[in-house]
Amino acid sequence: MTTADPTNAGRPRTGPAWTLKLRTVPSHVLLIALAVASIFPVYWMFVTAFRPSSGALSVNPLPGPLSLENFQYVLTTIPIAGMLANTFGMSLTLAASQLLVAILASYGFARWDFAGKKALYLLFVGSWLVPFQVTMIPNYLLISQLGLLNTITGVVLPQLCSAFAVMMLRQHLEAFPQDLLDAAQMDGRSSWRSLWEVVVPNLRPALAALGIMLFISAWNEYLWPSLIMQKSDALIQVGIRAFLGAEGNNWGAIMAASSLACLPIFLIYIFLQRYVVDAFIRSGLK
Repeated sequence: MTTADPTNAGRPRTGPAWTLKLRTVPSHVLLIALAVASIFPVYWMFVTAFRPSSGALSVNPLPGPLSLENFQYVLTTIPIAGMLANTFGMSLTLAASQLLVAILASYGFARWDFAGKKALYLLFVGSWLVPFQVTMIPNYLLISQLGLLNTITGVVLPQLCSAFAVMMLRQHLEAFPQDLLDAAQMDGRSSWRSLWEVVVPNLRPALAALGIMLFISAWNEYLWPSLIMQKSDALIQVGIRAFLGAEGNNWGAIMAASSLACLPIFLIYIFLQRYVVDAFIRSGLK
């Protein structure tokens, strides 16, 4: 029979656990500092947007009296609602087309054997490594010869395919269980039906995450739309550039327009992130 040593009662426990926690403190402090440095410009944009125009240059980090003056000015000065709608349609079209091409191309590269497969894949993915500035002039000349300058079609056409998306999906498809595809073929499904009825449903989490990335990338595109589009009321990227040039130092209105331009991305992140994470957790090959 043993009894507890009363001298040990109430003593704080020390050991490897506390040592490990102390070692993680610097990394946590660094991550918090990086997070604050990343979030602060966005926070400052919204704070400036909600300030009266007379206090737009205030250095006070705390929001003062809130005002919708800048937003009212933006909504009555430029057709920002139409620009947001056009940009949303362009981004959705690009994300959908890039995702569709990525599904088909990555399935072929991952599951089919044909002559020159490796060389073709390296050439395909290598196009992703070519700087945009190298292909910008040839693409511009092509769009000009097709008569698509100042059109959203001219912005979308050269970007219908994404080598990055193909590379990402190929990794998932190479890890896809061959047993499921063999079972689908035994059930009489062709390769085309197996792709859409077996592979795609099981890759919904990856497709959802990739689709969101492609949409955000298309929404944030600036250089190519500003090169093709001369109309300041077509896309939000070009519209804000023209608004910045017209308003000069009216920073409150400029921050309000920028806040409205960022709003769809924030909403997508808030409402869709939960579904993507939940899909990753619940996904499984049965």
